[in-house]
Amino acid sequence: MIKAIQQHATISHRFAIGAMVRLNRSDPIPNAVPGLYEVLGNLPERDGELQYRIKSLREPYQRIIKESELDQA
Repeated sequence: MIKAIQQHATISHRFAIGAMVRLNRSDPIPNAVPGLYEVLGNLPERDGELQYRIKSLREPYQRIIKESELDQA
């Protein structure tokens, strides 16, 4: 149990809160606007991948997205 907790603790988010990111083009997200998104929150992993709460100035709502779907702006 302790070993599992230690392994989980070593996983860290690639993007910090406040960072500007772009959706990567390798796997387009339906209905997502192109351009910059701000990272609003770092979320726990799901299905083995870290997630983020992001928002574009061009959309009125926030999105939850996997780390593999983001690139540094």
